[in-house]
Amino acid sequence: MKAANLGVLFLVELGALAGAAYWGFTVSWPLGLAAPAVLVALWALFGSPRAPYKVSGAARVGFEVLWFGAGAVALFAAGAQVWAFVLAALCAVSKALAVKWDQ
Repeated sequence: MKAANLGVLFLVELGALAGAAYWGFTVSWPLGLAAPAVLVALWALFGSPRAPYKVSGAARVGFEVLWFGAGAVALFAAGAQVWAFVLAALCAVSKALAVKWDQ
């Protein structure tokens, strides 16, 4: 079950990136490329296991809420409200399990 949750966490990360790209492409193609690129850069700097400026504790929670929330908000803004709520709910459940299981 714990291994499955790690897979879900990875899919949620991809979902946030896809949501940002989807929203960006509804506005313009440069934004469709830039929006997920910004999220990737932020994840590389602050969220990844090998991040040079790794955040922890409350700062990590805040970062992840903003990062994953950006994907859900982007989907909502692009008109995909159902997918936005699915992404947000899946993220909340998966992250809660990750905290419980020390993942």
